[in-house]
Amino acid sequence: MTTGTPPSSQAYGEPWYWDNRYAHESAPFDWYQKYPALAPLIRIYVPHRHQRVLVVGCGNSDIKLDVRDMSPFQSGSFDAVIDKGTLDSILCGNNSRQNAAQMLDEVWRVLKEKGVYILVTYGAPVYRLGLLKESCTWSIKLHVIAKFGPEGSSEQPARELTDPIPLDESGSSVEDVLGKNPDVHYIYVCTKLPKAKQ
Repeated sequence: MTTGTPPSSQAYGEPWYWDNRYAHESAPFDWYQKYPALAPLIRIYVPHRHQRVLVVGCGNSDIKLDVRDMSPFQSGSFDAVIDKGTLDSILCGNNSRQNAAQMLDEVWRVLKEKGVYILVTYGAPVYRLGLLKESCTWSIKLHVIAKFGPEGSSEQPARELTDPIPLDESGSSVEDVLGKNPDVHYIYVCTKLPKAKQ
């Protein structure tokens, strides 16, 4: 990787940035959180080992698919979709709103009815709730987890991971619970609901 000025956050939304980054990574690593920190929450929402789970965002894997067009997967193929930073990256790029909407439509499509989309993100509810609600029909719960500490493990949580935070329509109620600018990752658990009949 080149040294010097770090890329603008807009570069995170571009495929060339990730191709370059992963070409220089020698070992696998986890974005945002490691599995052991998220496991208690995943066990609640994906309780059976035989359930089909899709992790979007290939990291440094050899298998690649455009999350905006997952046509190789049939509708209703998965019990859960887990996203650690993929939506965040898409929101940094060009045509971010359109690309994010396409991604969320595809996630919704590949999920079974009552399947869950678990989104781990930097995006506070005032930035993510509207996008999630206008894209598809979801029932949404919000959880939070402390960000990684300097040693790579999560710091002591400000609140219990498995305890959802009450959400109002705009998401502004979260600040009442967590305060301003909490040092957390937000975890939206979006349960697929049937589309409303027109």
